[in-house]
Amino acid sequence: MQLACLSIPYSQKLCVRYGSVLPSLMYKPFLNHLEQSLFQRFDLRSRLIPTGLECQVSSRGKNPATIRSWCYQCPELRKIRYTYIDAGSSAQILNSVIYPHPAYELPLLGIDFLSFGQVKNLIVMDFQPLFQDEDYLRKYIYPLKQLRDRYPDLAQNLEMKFYDANQYFSQYLLFAKTDAQTVETRVFAAFKDYLDLYWQMLETAKPFTEPVDIQRIVQAQKDYDQYSADRDPASGLFSSYFGHEWAERFLYEFLFEDAVPLEVPAVS
Repeated sequence: MQLACLSIPYSQKLCVRYGSVLPSLMYKPFLNHLEQSLFQRFDLRSRLIPTGLECQVSSRGKNPATIRSWCYQCPELRKIRYTYIDAGSSAQILNSVIYPHPAYELPLLGIDFLSFGQVKNLIVMDFQPLFQDEDYLRKYIYPLKQLRDRYPDLAQNLEMKFYDANQYFSQYLLFAKTDAQTVETRVFAAFKDYLDLYWQMLETAKPFTEPVDIQRIVQAQKDYDQYSADRDPASGLFSSYFGHEWAERFLYEFLFEDAVPLEVPAVS
C-alpha cells in the first residue's frame, strides 16, 4: 500500500491512498472552520512537530488508521495544536488544545470529538481553567455559563473516568454522548460559538508584564501538561494503532511536551 502524508492544509487534502483522495471525514467541517478562524484572526507561524510525529499510518487490525497533526504559534497564542485520526468507519477523532501566550492567564481551549462506528459519539469542549480561585473563575469561566445554557442537551454531566472534574475543567463544559445528526448540527453550532467567545476574551485580555506573573502561568501550563499526560486515556488508542513506542513519543514530545514521562518501576 502506498500512502503519502501531505504537508498542505487539511482543508485541501489529508492523505492519498492508492492514488485517490480519502473520502469525506466526519469532523472535516470542524477542522476547516478551526483553520479558517485561526488564519483569519492571527499571524500564524508553523511550530515544529518532532520528526515522525506529524503523520503516521497504521495497517494494524481490520481498519487502517491515519493520524495527522498540525501545530502553530502567534504572539497571542503559544501553542495551537490539532490532530485528526481517520480509521474509516471504525473511528473518527478530532482533538485540539490551544495554549495562550503565558502573558495571558486565559484558560486553555480544549476540544475532543470522538466517534466510533458512526454510532458512539462523544464530545468534550471547554475553557480549561489554569486556576480555581474565585476571582479567576469569575473573570474567565462564569462568562461561559450563558453560552453553555444554549446547549443543555450537550451538557449531560457524564462521569469522568480518568480525570478529576474539578481540576482543569470548568463547570460549564460541554460533555455529551450523542448521535451523528446532532454532531453535524448542534455540536457544530456550539463549536463555532465557543471559538467565537474564546477569541473575544483573548482580544480584550490585558497581558501581564511582570516576570513573576508570567512565570506563574508558565508553571500552570506545565502542570496542565503533566496532569494530562499522566491520565490521557488516548494513549492506549494510539498504541493500538501505531505501537507503544510511537504513542509514547506522540504523548510526551507533541501533545504534552512539557510533561515528564512517569518512571516505570524496575522489575526485581
